[in-house]
Amino acid sequence: MVTLFRMAALAALLFTTSAQAAEMAFFVKNLRTEAVAVELFSRDRETVWPGNDKVFLIDPSSQKSVPLSCNQGEHICYGAWVDGDDSISAGVGPDNDQPCDTCCFICVEHSTETIDLVP
Repeated sequence: MVTLFRMAALAALLFTTSAQAAEMAFFVKNLRTEAVAVELFSRDRETVWPGNDKVFLIDPSSQKSVPLSCNQGEHICYGAWVDGDDSISAGVGPDNDQPCDTCCFICVEHSTETIDLVP
């Protein structure tokens, strides 16, 4: 009986502390004449997409759908910069340290957010 109670308490604890995973996508349109590098940063945990020192590279005048798995309700911000010149940046920039009011989104299951990178 005590073991069953412990198992139930542990299960309740796990369900209340774990975040619910969600699948969403970002549709990035590069309207510039240069290729851009893009990273997505969580504001709620130390997670970067694509991660492992990689970036999403988007050719000039092209677009890319970027699917990702995030935690429901998580705040995700984009940082973008001209490939090879991170002094020309958008969003929160390549180091996630620039202020931005319009470059963050909330993770919502089966949703898509559009990012327009303009000259």
